[in-house]
Amino acid sequence: MEYNTQREKMVIPEYGRNVQNMIRFAMTVNDRDLRNTVARSIIKVMSQLSPHTREVTDFNHKLWDQLIIMSDFKLEVDSPYPYPDKEVLFEKPKRMLYPNKVIKNKHYGFVIEDLVEKAAVMEDPKEKAALTHTIANMMKKAYISWNKESVSDRIILEHLTQISGGRLTLPMETKLEVIVTNTAPVNKNSNQKSHQQKKTNNFHQKKGGFFGKSNNNNKRRFK
Repeated sequence: MEYNTQREKMVIPEYGRNVQNMIRFAMTVNDRDLRNTVARSIIKVMSQLSPHTREVTDFNHKLWDQLIIMSDFKLEVDSPYPYPDKEVLFEKPKRMLYPNKVIKNKHYGFVIEDLVEKAAVMEDPKEKAALTHTIANMMKKAYISWNKESVSDRIILEHLTQISGGRLTLPMETKLEVIVTNTAPVNKNSNQKSHQQKKTNNFHQKKGGFFGKSNNNNKRRFK
């Protein structure tokens, strides 16, 4: 018995080993016209095995590319599309560079620090003051979102001065935006009690209605 693990590895397993064998047979055909006919037949089989590719734009182009790829770029046929470039297809992606910057105040994040750096080098005093005020409002929102509690404007203004190294300052009497926090959490116990009360009331209503009918029947019997 021959196991799949002992066989040749399939390049695109979704088409199965039969398609792979058909492509290998096409590579042995010497007559070019006959080889083109075999290739077109294989394309039809591939389209039937993966009907979802018909919804893809230029799905025929994709099938022909996959045919060439499964032949290890060795099948010579008159493809209606240019051959895929093996070097470009298997080119490894470039290594991504991750930032190693350490956040001084994690609850404010990178965005606030970047805005502070941009505002610190601005030359127009009006634009610089407007951006500084906007940054302070953003810091207040970030602080409340992180700590889930209110904070005084004075603390935010002090943090702004610290983060900017004294380059950005606002008067301590500056009024920032009023941040509305979420409403108080719902008392789960009260919800459970009300739900239990409803169940109890429904039970008594059903019970009272049942005995009410039986009492009426008893009265009729004794008349």
